[in-house]
Amino acid sequence: MTRLLFGSRLLCYPLVLALAIGWSQLSTAQIVQQAVGGVAIDADGVVSVQTEDDTQALREKRRAAGEQTPTDLEAWTDLRAVSLKQLEAKIAEYAAAGEPLPDAIKYLAGLQRVQYVFIYPERNDIVIAGPAEGWDMDALGNIVGATTRRPVLLLDDLMVALRTREASRLEAISCSIDPTAEGIKRLRSIMSRVSKLGDRQAIKRHFEAAMGQQTVSVTGVPATSHFARTMVAADFRMKRLAMNFEPAPIGDMPSFLHLMTSNGGSKNMMPRWWLAPNYEPMARDADGLAWELRGPGVKCMTEEDHFDADGKRAGSAKAGSAATRWAKTLTDRYTELADHDSAFGKLRNVMDLAVVAALLEHHQLLSLASLDLPQMMQAAPVAQYYAPTKVDSMVSFVKPGRHWVASVSGGVQFLPWLVADNTEQVDEVAKVREQVSAGDGRWYW
Repeated sequence: MTRLLFGSRLLCYPLVLALAIGWSQLSTAQIVQQAVGGVAIDADGVVSVQTEDDTQALREKRRAAGEQTPTDLEAWTDLRAVSLKQLEAKIAEYAAAGEPLPDAIKYLAGLQRVQYVFIYPERNDIVIAGPAEGWDMDALGNIVGATTRRPVLLLDDLMVALRTREASRLEAISCSIDPTAEGIKRLRSIMSRVSKLGDRQAIKRHFEAAMGQQTVSVTGVPATSHFARTMVAADFRMKRLAMNFEPAPIGDMPSFLHLMTSNGGSKNMMPRWWLAPNYEPMARDADGLAWELRGPGVKCMTEEDHFDADGKRAGSAKAGSAATRWAKTLTDRYTELADHDSAFGKLRNVMDLAVVAALLEHHQLLSLASLDLPQMMQAAPVAQYYAPTKVDSMVSFVKPGRHWVASVSGGVQFLPWLVADNTEQVDEVAKVREQVSAGDGRWYW
């Protein structure tokens, strides 16, 4: 099974057709019933676009439960530091008192990315640092920076990343959406008689029924976690942009279907896109005490799948020009897109956190600092969400053109250990470590 297929597999026939996705399945205890990244999942696990009612309910719920941002966290700063040692102590303090964590802790002091990781063995501490400011809610109900509108990092995602840091060495963190062989075979069968199926609405019903549900799987992190939901939401949003179910939130970014109508397509081609890490080599000092994550974080990749007469995958080929152009556009403009659609910014955030967790494990930095994090590693509860396992096919049409294009799969995948292993010595990063050092008992500064 191909993982992190962050995109769409496409069948091409006379007209341009796009199939998007919706998920289904369940989770268990203490389910958080709220949308993430503009995507909602109901009690049956079915994924859908977040409605305005969903958004309004989420806004009201968060406003009712929200707290005033601490004054010293309101202003924008290029570099805010968070002590993992002192953060751990704060979590333990609230747990012992039986009190809920304040927003400042849940939102990691408003950090919007992890840019640096600093080790301080002399005080048994590890510090993460990056740009930050106070927070607010965006139009989708997500917690974002008050002025930048970029999503903040979440303690919940950090804890999931830390708890899966060892497993991620061998198993990719991914979500994958795959059509069944039976569904592909049924779709191919009815395409040969599409002219007899009726008008577009009739064709839409036939195609959706033929494809049925696709299989959704998550690896590397719990399928019920916010981390997993973030990957699913980004994939879902990407497909809606690619297949023109909604316009991009930034200008001059055509959908894949628009590129197909101007560029044509190839018969039986099923391009799929996936989002993957896009980091430069990590900077480190000579002593391994200062580290910097560099690069935009995420890129879009693509290739084609070809299926035989029985609907089984028969191999892949180099991506077609339209698919490649769309993937390149998404990659080139990912930072801008993430600033306007929090689903993409949240995906970059969880990738950053997974890389940090892999860095700590791969280079034995926790041992170097003699730092234990029992609350974040195990004891503190992690929110549970409905776990997606199935996708309902949805069909849209774009004309004209000589081919149909059927999008039926996608996903997200990354191996954070590969990023953590790719480093180069940059002495300047040690100077930032010296400037950031606090060590006065605060958990952020």
